[in-house]
Amino acid sequence: MNDPDLSRLILAYEDILSLEGEDLVVLDAGRLRDEAIDSLVREAVFGETDGRKQAARWIIRQAGSSLGIHPASIHEYYLTRGKGSCPGATTPAINVRSLAYDTSRAIFRSAQKLQVGALIFEIARSEIGYTHQRPAEYAAVITAAAIAEGFQGPVFIQGDHFQVNAKKYAADPETELGNLRDLIREALAAGFYNLDLDSSTLVDLSHDTIEAQQETNARVAAELTAFVRQHEPEGVTVSVGGEIGEVGKQNSTPEELRAFMSQYESAREALGVEPGLSKISIQTGTSHGGVVLPDGSLQEVAIDFDCLDQLGQLARDDYEMGGAVQHGASTLPAECFDRFSQADAVEVHLATNFQNILLDHPEFPEELREEITSWLDTHMGSERKEGQTDEQFHYSLRKKALGPFKRKIWDLPASTRSAICSDLEKNFSMLFEKLGVTNTREDVIASTSIVEIHPSLVAATVIAEDDTSLDD
Repeated sequence: MNDPDLSRLILAYEDILSLEGEDLVVLDAGRLRDEAIDSLVREAVFGETDGRKQAARWIIRQAGSSLGIHPASIHEYYLTRGKGSCPGATTPAINVRSLAYDTSRAIFRSAQKLQVGALIFEIARSEIGYTHQRPAEYAAVITAAAIAEGFQGPVFIQGDHFQVNAKKYAADPETELGNLRDLIREALAAGFYNLDLDSSTLVDLSHDTIEAQQETNARVAAELTAFVRQHEPEGVTVSVGGEIGEVGKQNSTPEELRAFMSQYESAREALGVEPGLSKISIQTGTSHGGVVLPDGSLQEVAIDFDCLDQLGQLARDDYEMGGAVQHGASTLPAECFDRFSQADAVEVHLATNFQNILLDHPEFPEELREEITSWLDTHMGSERKEGQTDEQFHYSLRKKALGPFKRKIWDLPASTRSAICSDLEKNFSMLFEKLGVTNTREDVIASTSIVEIHPSLVAATVIAEDDTSLDD
């Protein structure tokens, strides 16, 4: 493989890595973990040129594969779970927005300690934009973290809320869907073999019947499923999720699930698509990031766990899916999380509280915190809602600073990062235990197909970090 950036990187680690034709060989796994992976992942994220980033990402993915770390689909595990395997194990889908490498290492440490196999790393369409983490970078960071922690086995990476922008769709549906298809292709090339296709933004409650309300959502979801099936790697069945109710809106009902699935299945069969969905996301009373009160605290949320239980059972019994998915739950009190496993939710999405642990941590530098606040005042003022207090505004918008401050957060002192990640690891362990996914590793491995995929160097495509096309 005649690529100068790749050759230079391989030469820098000549006693650890070797290139033999098109294949990367790991000569010393211990030294890769101890001496090379930290600098390789930094190159993959902050390399001086796109070529260096691309080469580092390719090396990380190939090294991971040679060490038994494989991007995989959770589709088969969810289908077996829908048939009664592993009841009460609610898979946590963790959005890693910032301090990504250190945070992912903390996740793998906790997962290995507790023998967790049912675990997803994910990033949403909007997060890709405001955190400056394109799919190839995100996948490389997670794989590097797995290498650093000596993890082996399937790694589930998910595109969360690969969402249709309703306003853009109304103005020009083909352009909006074309942008989403481009993102799906990019994610698949990076090893995202789990995708939440969120067309719930197209539910139109102005119609008199539930069928009419869900029609566009179901049709677009089926069309996007067909696109995924056409482009997924040979031998991989990507786990595809649909959504019937936009998070933060009214709670979902059995009638909505039936209306959506009836129309989705008809459209899917007409398109000749097989298989369909492995899970369905519903709304039960949460909102992304929580509801911020004027003093900056979060409003207590009342989740309808009966709704979650009822619709999950309906999804399993009538549509042979893994079950129902809960979004927007990370800011709930710790005592709530065992109720997701009791309601047999198949998956729960967790994001904002990990961001809060990072940014509100007592070891997080006050000077940097103030710099972020000042940046929000200067750059995000146009997004301030009428009547918001400073506390509400800063809390709601600080996620938008994660991209611009990505490098400064990565460059925090080692002692600071260690203190933050120690607390994150404790939180991950609490969640794994409450959600019932401890000791799921063997079941997950047994039901997961591993497909050896060796992408070309071109597949590690780098897109400019200042691309804001995904900012919703």
